[in-house]
Amino acid sequence: MNKFQTLQHYFGHQNFREQQEEVIDAILNQQDVLMILPTGGGKSLCYQLPSLLMSGVTVVVSPLLALMHDQVVALRENGIPAEMLSSMQSIEETRQIEQALYNNQIKLLYVAPERLMNNYFLTFLMDLNINFFVVDEAHCVSEWGHEFREHYRMLSQLRTSFPTTTITAFTATATTLVREDIASNLRLKSPKIVTGSLFRKNLTITAEHRQSDGRRQLTTFLKEQEGSAGIVYAFSRKQTQSVAKYLQKQGYRAEAFHAGLPTEVKKKVYHDFISDNLNIVVATIAFGMGIDKSNIRFVVHMNLPKTLENYYQEIGRAGRDGLDATTLLLFSAGDIVQQKGFIDELPDSPYKTNAYEKINTISRFSDSESCRHQQIALYFNDSINACKDRCDNCINPDRNSIDITEDAKKLLSAIYRTKQSFGIHYVIDVIRGSKEQRILTNGHDQLSVYGIGENYSKPQWLTISDKLLELGAVGIGEYRVYHLTDRGVEILKGGEEVSIREERLILKKAKEKKKVTYFDDYEVEIFDQLRELRKFIATENKVPPYVVFSDKTLKELSNIMPTDKAGMLEIHGIGEVKFERYGEAFIALIEEINNA
Repeated sequence: MNKFQTLQHYFGHQNFREQQEEVIDAILNQQDVLMILPTGGGKSLCYQLPSLLMSGVTVVVSPLLALMHDQVVALRENGIPAEMLSSMQSIEETRQIEQALYNNQIKLLYVAPERLMNNYFLTFLMDLNINFFVVDEAHCVSEWGHEFREHYRMLSQLRTSFPTTTITAFTATATTLVREDIASNLRLKSPKIVTGSLFRKNLTITAEHRQSDGRRQLTTFLKEQEGSAGIVYAFSRKQTQSVAKYLQKQGYRAEAFHAGLPTEVKKKVYHDFISDNLNIVVATIAFGMGIDKSNIRFVVHMNLPKTLENYYQEIGRAGRDGLDATTLLLFSAGDIVQQKGFIDELPDSPYKTNAYEKINTISRFSDSESCRHQQIALYFNDSINACKDRCDNCINPDRNSIDITEDAKKLLSAIYRTKQSFGIHYVIDVIRGSKEQRILTNGHDQLSVYGIGENYSKPQWLTISDKLLELGAVGIGEYRVYHLTDRGVEILKGGEEVSIREERLILKKAKEKKKVTYFDDYEVEIFDQLRELRKFIATENKVPPYVVFSDKTLKELSNIMPTDKAGMLEIHGIGEVKFERYGEAFIALIEEINNA
């Protein structure tokens, strides 16, 4: 078979996506490759397909067991012999896989970098016919990246051990510095460097200043996502559990996931999520990197991520099937202070300076008023036009700003007159005229600023304090005590005006919103019946539903309703192998629907 026949037979696609064929041809010509392509852009196919057209086995280096497992399951479902070697397997299973490799019965072998760099395993590989190496999630190679891993750095030895074997590297995110570091460390020889557009046109990006703990904003957002699958990222293990319990009380099928949970609990949550038995996972940022679930419709961040790279990778887990997906980032100035506090504890080094710059970058991004897709592209040295309708800033560019100079002065004056010795909640209680015993005991009810802030609620004053933090007009010291900076003094003296977007001071009431529809044109009832059949088949075969057919495939089936093999093979994602396994069952259901 040629590459086009292979594409249809195994993967069920009629055409290559942009830049896929270019990379496939380079690999077939035994050229080293470095590909930077956003999540969901089709990187995996770029190395899986050429492996089928070449003799020998492709060795894929991957950072997470869950990621390897999902890839292997998906490949086998497409009729492609693939295996992974990990600590999860018994000695006997490992021996069987090694024997199958000797017998040329495996096309793709997935391994972690720790195993690959093992002397025994490197020696074992030298006896195999390896067509090329794949370093997936290649940003982990770079010390300048956001997920640096020591064993990835050791992959530079591959060129020494296999001097004539092609090496390819794939990642969704890499700045110019990280890109150069990857190519240098892996010692790529005149690599074909392919960079896809950073614009995820099916992804809507929204960022909001977090009000209080953000839960009201979260549930307002989730009302638009009814019945869809999504990930809610939280800062700490404790927060994942409290937010998950809150969502459960609101009637959502949600569970927490973090590294501290028992293994069996994590396995169950993971399985329930990929099997569509669970809608929402509330997790720390480690969750998601290893998940190949294509029908995640939304990603929410309850706190500001550490870097723009982290953020872009995490929102990239939504909409991998190409259908519309939505993201929400909730943040506050306190998040920035907290992140910088962690960086402060690091020893002085260029990496510490780099970490400060990264948190400043994500801070500017979150509070910016220009196209968010354009800002992300610019950070990764890409150039795109403004998205027009795929981020909050472009959807609503004319949000009003209001002058809050006098209010800012009130708050700054209260911080000063309480001798810069209290947290912001206490200061706000003073200007709102609270009768709290501590305020009366301290005599702060006698201050000139006592009760001058009754025009705003406490959450509104907290928003104003956030704005002053963003401006650098106040700082936070030990025990979260607020103090004035030089800029704060300048504002207090009337030397600078302060404004804020009006919407930040409006306390929104939860209201019913129209449920999001991710398909412009599909038969809902038919789609639901097809989805039920997919879930039944997935359960019977012990695979995730999206591995059987993606939502995009079901959408096309609900519209076109094919009743024979030829028609089924015209549907996105249905190749010969998938048809042989599942085609007849879906044709039978479609005929039953037609005859009803």
